[in-house]
Formats: sequence, structure tokens, C-alpha cells
Amino acid sequence: MFKIQTLNKISEKGLGLLPGESYSISEDGTNPDGIILRSYKMHDMEIPASVKVVARAGAGVNNIPLDRCTEQGIVVFNAPGANANSVKELVIGAMLTTARDFAGGVAWTKTIAGEEDVAKVVEKNKSNFAGGEIKGKKLGVIGLGAIGVQVANACSALGMEVYGYDPYLTLKAAWNISSSIHQADNLDKMLKVCDYVTVHVPLNDGTKGIINAENMKLMKKNAVILNFARGGIIDDQAAVDAVAAGQIAKYVTDFPNNTVIGKDNVICVPHLGASTDEAEENCAEMVSQQLKDFLETGNIVNSVNFPSCTLDYNGGTRIILATKECNDQMNDLLKGLSAKGISTEGMASQHRGEIYYNIIEVAKGSDVAELVEGIKSSDCVLIARVID
Repeated sequence: MFKIQTLNKISEKGLGLLPGESYSISEDGTNPDGIILRSYKMHDMEIPASVKVVARAGAGVNNIPLDRCTEQGIVVFNAPGANANSVKELVIGAMLTTARDFAGGVAWTKTIAGEEDVAKVVEKNKSNFAGGEIKGKKLGVIGLGAIGVQVANACSALGMEVYGYDPYLTLKAAWNISSSIHQADNLDKMLKVCDYVTVHVPLNDGTKGIINAENMKLMKKNAVILNFARGGIIDDQAAVDAVAAGQIAKYVTDFPNNTVIGKDNVICVPHLGASTDEAEENCAEMVSQQLKDFLETGNIVNSVNFPSCTLDYNGGTRIILATKECNDQMNDLLKGLSAKGISTEGMASQHRGEIYYNIIEVAKGSDVAELVEGIKSSDCVLIARVID
């Protein structure tokens, strides 16, 4: 029986993938095998030694101490792309809202309640909220991962001229990009020509402040910047100052803070990017399946701290071995199996930086526990586990 602790409310549709006869799920589990969470901040949490896997029902993992998890041999999963449609729709909605001053118009109508001839007042004042169309406008998309690609393709279909900037574009993402998307190889050049700029990259040292006071000076005076990725990717103070100075028209952020709240032409959305029932269900289903596959077979898909590694399960006994900096223990393990007359029936090995991950399958019921236990003592070993 695997014990799973949930640190946030997780969709039942996702948890339903973990059968009750094999999984015990609770909010305050003791010595859990796995943890599922959304936004709970784990940095100050003492993670029990029993934990083998942490599954984040979302894309970002800033709330998880990745280095500590790796050192403890804990595989961390996320759900890339599961909330992509939810974010895409909100980005498009935000662009339409800024183009037509939808929010300003709606707020104004509340002030005319009780007027004798509301229709006449509306007709007289509607020009105050006139706007433009997004069709034909130029959109710059920074980051062409699961979300960025969907935003780019959808906006192109709406008639926008779309530019995509991503120096780390993956082959998988490239296959999904519409041929109508222009590839931008220089961020500053793209910023100069775009009416709208939206960011869809993770927050790290390379992306923090990717749009800042310096490159905002290059942008059009009617430009709108949208951040539905992570707080910190846009320099908030610089954006507020640029709007106030008339360097850009508007700034939309999904990450309110005291720097941006209450400022003219700065629209703060209360972190709604992935807040749809469908996105929450998709994320929960994805990470629950990944957690289940890892605990039951050792297979890794969509981990943020260990390499992806899978081996078709044929019902045998499995040895999971993960090491750091060297993989000599894998050779020791294979020699030990050979000495015991145990032949391998399947094997997969992958590495990611200094982390090596190995799956070995032998005949069901093979006596390998003592051999694996002996390998655990090495300082290089992060995971040494038998799945029987």
C-alpha cells in the first residue's frame, strides 16, 4: 500500500487514477511515499525520509526545494502543458480587454444606474471607450513551449502577425508551430515592432527581468505587455514607470503585488492563468499518472530534476538505481547479478547532467534485496529501490 499526502486540494478526477486497494490518500499522512501539491510552499517543510516522489499539479516548481529533493533521492514531477489552453484563453481575453477598454466601459456603466434614459446616456458616452481590433496587429511571443506555441498559433488564426522568440526551442515544440509564425532571432528587434508582447518562459536567472527598463524604451508607445508566466520575468517597477511615462500603453500581469496594484493602465489579474476546472483536472490527472507509473514501475516522464527514463513493464522484479556524478555502481550491480546467476530481462539508462538513472528488470521473485541494500551505502547513490 502506497501512502500519498496531498498538501493542497487536488481534483478527484486525478486522484481517482490511484486505486484504493493500492493507495491511501490523506492530507496529513504519516511517512508518505509520495506528495501531491499545487501551490503549497515546501521550502520550510521537513520532508520525511519515506518520500520517494513529489508531484506538482501544475507547471512551475518554484515552491519546491529541488536541490534538497534531488539530494534525498526524491523525483519531482510537474504537468507541462496541462494548463496550456487555460492560459492561452486568458491571454487572448486580456488582449481583447486592453484593445477595447472593456474593463473601463463596464466600470462606467455602474455609475449610470438610475439614469432616466440609460440607452441615450450610453450612446452619448460610448465613444469614450472606443478601441481597436487585434486583427492585423503584431504580437511577440517570448517562449515557445507548450503554452507559448498555443498562444502563437491561436493568435495567428485570429489574424494577428505573430513573432516567436525562443533561443532554446525544442524539436517537439517546433513541430507544433504554425508555418505562419515568424521566427525572431533577436529580442530587441522583435520588441521594436510589436503591438503586444506576451511572455511564456519559466523564472530562472536567465529569464528574470527579461523585459526591463532598458528594452521597454525600444517598444511602441501603444504597446501592451502581458505576463501570465511568472512574477519577476517582467520588471514590475520598470513596467509601471514605462506606462506612467507613456513609453508603453498598458501592462497586464497575473501576479499582483504592491508595486502594480492601483496604478493607471496597469491591469492586475488575481493569478487566474490556470484557474479553470479543466486545467486543474488535467494537471491532477497528468501528475497522478506519472506518480503511479514511477512508484509501480520506476518509469520517469516529465521530471524536473531526474532524467526521463522508461522501460516497458513485463511483470518482473525491477531494480531502480540513481546515482550522482558517477555510474560505477551500475556496473557493480550488474556484476553482482551475474555472480548470483540472475540475468537481466530488460534495461534502460539515461542521464541528465550529473544525475544517472537506471532501470533493470529481472525475473519475478529474483533475490536481489541484499545486493541492492549493499549498494545504498555509496555516497554517489541517490536511489536504490526494488519493485517486486
